[in-house]
Amino acid sequence: MDFEEISRRLDSFVHDRDWEQFHTPENLAKSISIEAAELLEHFQWGDEPNLDELKDELADVITYCILLAKKYDWDIHEIVHRKITKNEAKYPVEKSKGKSKKYDQL
Repeated sequence: MDFEEISRRLDSFVHDRDWEQFHTPENLAKSISIEAAELLEHFQWGDEPNLDELKDELADVITYCILLAKKYDWDIHEIVHRKITKNEAKYPVEKSKGKSKKYDQL
């Protein structure tokens, strides 16, 4: 299944339930944060996470990210490529390889 098919399936899922009315940018951003916290919860006590549950939580985060991008009519491929380009400039290999410091501390 490619990204366009996932996007269409997500559109149908939301439309069929008349949920567009609830998908304000603010609500979608909150949902991303909530689902990200649920994803993190699987690592809370250092145990090995249930991988099926972890996949579900990651899918929820990705789904809300897609919905927020669609709300602004942003091309996900373009904004991700743009951000990678910015990060490549902020974190040049010769300064950042093998280091976890923030760009302004390299």
